[in-house]
Amino acid sequence: MSTLITGSIAYDTIMVFPDRFRNHLLADQLHILNVCFLTPEMRREFGGTSGNIGYSLKLLGGNPLLMATVGQDIGPYSARLDALGIAQTHLRRIPGQFTAQAFITTDLDDNQITAFHPGAMNFAHENRITPGLGAKLATVSPDGKEGMHQHARQCAEHGIPFLFDPGQGLPMFSATELEEFIRLADYVAVNDYEGKLLEDKTGRKLAAIAREVRALIVTLGAHGSHIYADGKRLEVPCVEAETVVDPTGCGDAYRAGLLYGISNGWDWESTGRLGSIMGAIKIAHRGPQNHDAGRVEIEARFRRAFGYSPW
Repeated sequence: MSTLITGSIAYDTIMVFPDRFRNHLLADQLHILNVCFLTPEMRREFGGTSGNIGYSLKLLGGNPLLMATVGQDIGPYSARLDALGIAQTHLRRIPGQFTAQAFITTDLDDNQITAFHPGAMNFAHENRITPGLGAKLATVSPDGKEGMHQHARQCAEHGIPFLFDPGQGLPMFSATELEEFIRLADYVAVNDYEGKLLEDKTGRKLAAIAREVRALIVTLGAHGSHIYADGKRLEVPCVEAETVVDPTGCGDAYRAGLLYGISNGWDWESTGRLGSIMGAIKIAHRGPQNHDAGRVEIEARFRRAFGYSPW
């Protein structure tokens, strides 16, 4: 089954400042802030929600169809997708634009200063979802605001079930807009902070929102996840990682597990557990797309953690 994954394709440039920001910021002079942080360590990661989810879904043996708008600098990312065997048919290049990218400076206390340039992502609405894509399942993940609206409506119009995954884009939507997404969606996935924000914006508890969709999933980091489905709340345990290196992209890896379970008709307990496995595998690697476990290894990890295999 092909799964359409709408969302961002982005580069993440991560720089490490070998000191603490607080040692260089004067609290009474922030109104004339002018600082420079020397960052001798720097790396560039392939990221974006569409790319991250698609990467992990491919590891599972799924067939991700990435849909995103990208810029003139997409060359290295494009070569990577080719090497991974991930189709780029629905990546639209926007002339004169850069691919979305985040510039992240981290200090020794893990504080971060981030600048995000949306670039080509702002043109996400130029991509259209049609039945001709052949997708049987889709996601509407963080992207250009207008694009997210249109993709949700197009999925609903063409009868393509989709997961609404607002992520860090959730604050840009009003209560009315969020209610429309919920009404159109088949599934909703948020982390615990986003879940509280969703409650605050809509004025409704998650359990009430869950009654309007097939399932509502809330990830809780080291505390596992909750899945609201069939009038119940299922508590899914966290899977202990071999080592904890970097949580960046763990939510996207979890969502890849969700999509795989949904597309294969698994029960919610096994689907959530696969999400936990994928998160545990990812967190042991730096960056959102550097874990490389194949489906056989993932199944073995699942069997060791839970004593059975849903495959």
